Amino acid sequence: MTSGTTRTHLVWDWNGTLLDDTHAVIQATNAAFAEIELAPITLEQYREMYTIPIPRFYERFLGRLPTEAEWERMDGIFHRYYAEQRAACGLTAGAEELLHEWQRAGRSQSLLSMYGHEQLVPVVRGYGIEPRFVRVEGRTGPSGGSKALHMERHFEALAGVDGIVPENAVVIGDALDDAVAAAHVGARAVLYTGGSHSRSSLEGAGVPVVDSLAEAVALAETFAA
Repeated sequence: MTSGTTRTHLVWDWNGTLLDDTHAVIQATNAAFAEIELAPITLEQYREMYTIPIPRFYERFLGRLPTEAEWERMDGIFHRYYAEQRAACGLTAGAEELLHEWQRAGRSQSLLSMYGHEQLVPVVRGYGIEPRFVRVEGRTGPSGGSKALHMERHFEALAGVDGIVPENAVVIGDALDDAVAAAHVGARAVLYTGGSHSRSSLEGAGVPVVDSLAEAVALAETFAA
């Protein structure tokens, strides 16, 4: 890899980006839907309708926001089913090599996920890629919300580690919320079509949209040139 005039830091998303788990997410979503007698949805429907915060996503099918009790029940069922299905998921094609090459080139990268932190860290460790990152961070607090404030705290922590700043960072994720979180801190974003959103949905974010992680990394390199 060629080096640019600035040292680009990558912030990777986990679910639907580095981890190829979209089908597990669909199965867990349908289990949650069944709890309140909603019909199952397809991958295509999920990608067209997915939004943050998650209760708003459920509202698109239910016709109203779920009650607090419904949301808590559905969220619990989703996470239980997802944990069962996740074990069979692998890393996205090429992800391991891309992480290794970026690190070998002397560049930094971190992982920020809305998957719960206590669950995330051992999972990432289990795939053997934890040493590729200067920081691995999952969600703390309630599930279902935006990544923006988590991204803000992520960079505050990174500044104390390596002096990394958002202006020299590229967020790589699969959701519109990744672009929102990047903009919130002044970082760039590249969105990947293999996860939670359709290409047409992602293109509404006004940032580059790619069909592979290799394309995302190649674009990140050009930002620093």
